[in-house]
Amino acid sequence: QVQLVESGGGLVQAGGSLRLSCAASGRTFNRYDMGWFRQAPGKERELVAAITWNGGRTYYVDSVKGRFTISRDNAKKSASLQMNSLKPEDTAVYYCAASEGGYLGEYNYWGQGTQVTVSS
Repeated sequence: QVQLVESGGGLVQAGGSLRLSCAASGRTFNRYDMGWFRQAPGKERELVAAITWNGGRTYYVDSVKGRFTISRDNAKKSASLQMNSLKPEDTAVYYCAASEGGYLGEYNYWGQGTQVTVSS
């Protein structure tokens, strides 16, 4: 098992940047593919970005391509999401998640979420 804790959310103006971090506990972090999801009020949760266990492959939803970057540091048991050129439509609760079934598959473990609010 792995426990996940997100940090780094907050309020930022449009065009600004935030870096979300996800700290993992447990000894097998490097066995999991990692993803960042978000859920805005009244909308379904969506996968924003994902990365394979060794960082070899990444995925981004079209709306964030070129603006967001996902990364991980297996030695530090952490994953990050660098968000640049933020837009009001990026406002959501962001969740870090770990997958045993592939970076585009089912996610098994979730953090508590961190709020990101982008003002116009």
